[in-house]
Amino acid sequence: MSIWLRISLALSALSKGDGLAAVFDHLRTPPERSVAFTIAVIALSAKMAKADGLVTKNEVSAFREVFYIPEADLPQAARVFNLARQDVSGFELYAKNISRMFGHGNPVLTDLMEGLFYIAAADGQYHPNEDEFLLEVAAQFGLKEIEFQALRARHIPNLEPDPYTVLGVSMDQDFDQIKSIWRKLVRESHPDQMLARGVPREAIKLAERRLIQINEAYDQITKAQVA
Repeated sequence: MSIWLRISLALSALSKGDGLAAVFDHLRTPPERSVAFTIAVIALSAKMAKADGLVTKNEVSAFREVFYIPEADLPQAARVFNLARQDVSGFELYAKNISRMFGHGNPVLTDLMEGLFYIAAADGQYHPNEDEFLLEVAAQFGLKEIEFQALRARHIPNLEPDPYTVLGVSMDQDFDQIKSIWRKLVRESHPDQMLARGVPREAIKLAERRLIQINEAYDQITKAQVA
């Protein structure tokens, strides 16, 4: 059974009234855990895209950019997305249950937030309702404010991101501390690390943009230190 068929069946169960908690409890261990991650990506992405009142083609395309879908599975993936995007209601339960499954503050939840931010900014605008939506998801995930700000700084369109905010550090921190944090971010973005913490192979593209941004931010800080 393909991952997309399992995902479709799981969301169909939810649409029939089966409890979210029961479905996510069933998906706690590999390989089902990657199915749960995918459900969270699709459901939260679709509901967040709906948060500003309109799901655009750019947002759907952005989802496909950060989460690879084989051509053969596109019809099933589209069905799953359409099931979830009917309205915004219930997104808190998805966030709460996926957080409970992976554990509060788990790095995989940051991976998920990365994808949500990318999709939110795909239409060239960052709507206040999207910001409110993502703030609530971040709260359910147990993300610290500085982590949320770092994610937002990397994705808000038409804004030159502050390199310190991108890395989640402050200007008054020792450079060795900043370097240590940068190395940790690079290490966490490695595909092998992402797979180890339950991110499916289809979502590894989430790391590509992140690596570019954190390396650019570190380069800017390094140049400022030696100037």
